[in-house]
Amino acid sequence: MSSLTAKNKVGSDLTEGNIFITLIKFSIPLLLANVIQQAYNTVDLIVIGRFAGAVGTVGTSTGGEIANFLSMLGIGFAAAGQVYVAQLAGAKDEERTKQAIGTLMTIMLASSVVLGVVCTCFTGWFLNLLKTPAEAMGEARNYMIVTCLGIPFVYGYNAVTSVLRGMGESKRPLLFVTIAAISNIILDVIFVAWFKMASLGTALATVIAQAFSFIASAVYMYRHREQMGFDFKLSSFKLHKEPLKIILRLGIPKALQSGLINISMLYCIRQINAFGLAESATNSIGNKILRLSNLITVSVDTGAAAMIGQNLGARKYDRAKKIVYRALVVALIVAATNIAVGLTMPRTIFKFFINKDIQPEVVEKVLDYSVDFMRINCWAFFLSAFMGPYGAMITGDGNANLSFLIGIIDGVVLRIGISVVLAQVFHMGVYGYFYGNALARIAPVVIDMAYFYSNHWRRRKLLTEQ
Repeated sequence: MSSLTAKNKVGSDLTEGNIFITLIKFSIPLLLANVIQQAYNTVDLIVIGRFAGAVGTVGTSTGGEIANFLSMLGIGFAAAGQVYVAQLAGAKDEERTKQAIGTLMTIMLASSVVLGVVCTCFTGWFLNLLKTPAEAMGEARNYMIVTCLGIPFVYGYNAVTSVLRGMGESKRPLLFVTIAAISNIILDVIFVAWFKMASLGTALATVIAQAFSFIASAVYMYRHREQMGFDFKLSSFKLHKEPLKIILRLGIPKALQSGLINISMLYCIRQINAFGLAESATNSIGNKILRLSNLITVSVDTGAAAMIGQNLGARKYDRAKKIVYRALVVALIVAATNIAVGLTMPRTIFKFFINKDIQPEVVEKVLDYSVDFMRINCWAFFLSAFMGPYGAMITGDGNANLSFLIGIIDGVVLRIGISVVLAQVFHMGVYGYFYGNALARIAPVVIDMAYFYSNHWRRRKLLTEQ
């Protein structure tokens, strides 16, 4: 295969230029993509809350947590692929990049089909395990079945965009998610507001939108196959031994990390659901707000990890270190803003997600809870500001085993441990679980910072050398 010139190659070289400007330019499309994605997910929650009340909100949120769990497993493998492709791109190794892309695509699509079918068959068991309120069980079941069947579209989309980001291309994923957002919002209005299909309508809108996004990304990849160095021949999707070993070695711990964290969150949701509809709705809405408020930090961290991967591949260690510090500045500014908003206007924020005319007594309890929920999660904002930038180094250098350790400590030890101790030993009730979710980030922050300042990442073998 002939070498590609810088002019016609897909993606950007992230190993040159001003670090802060490069980070911001690369992260802005990621941010916009995340904003749009969360916006249409938020529209789901707002529309269902307005037209189906707290029952619809809890049903959509609880059923969606299972689909989100499956998605996070796939994102773990996609992140592994992104790191590997980034280091190969930094090393200018085109042949192994082609093998990595084909292997990643095959792994993602095959696993998504299996997981989607299995979870669809065990829908009732999962929802009972989460102690889904009886009033919301039907809505949750409808939502979960449809979204689980749509998992292959989610995995396919994440596979393509992880390859693009690893190669330094962050603008195209923005276009793909915009297609999904516009489709989702239009279909939400049609299915939920017009046809009154409640959670089933929201799920159908989401899956159809995800399908459009995946198709658009796959078409782009096919049309630019020469520039990407991936010819789309059937033989190119072969599972090559070297990239398979590396992606599995990175992806399994990353998927387990995401899985453990999400299992711990599902455990907390299960316990919170047992307190009643108001508590469950508060947690559902609050978690959505937390995801929205951390979009800038998450986007910059994702961009930083891709930049670090390329720079380590090019053996520019000092530049990789400076990337972490630039990301930290942005994260601290965002955290300060989130804390100020969370402390001053919690009820106002929660009102966007719920209709006071449907079950007004439940709504009032939710608004009362919102003040304490946001106050407690100021700790989450503060800790996330450090966890992401320092954790980007662990992601960028492909240290999957350390990521797995962090997942165990974060998910199993701290989130569940703190929640159980505060809720049951100190009798704090639902507030114990709110605190557990917020404070679980303490250990990852300590480990991420210790790893960064130890400089062990300078001495690790690169993935391209293994």
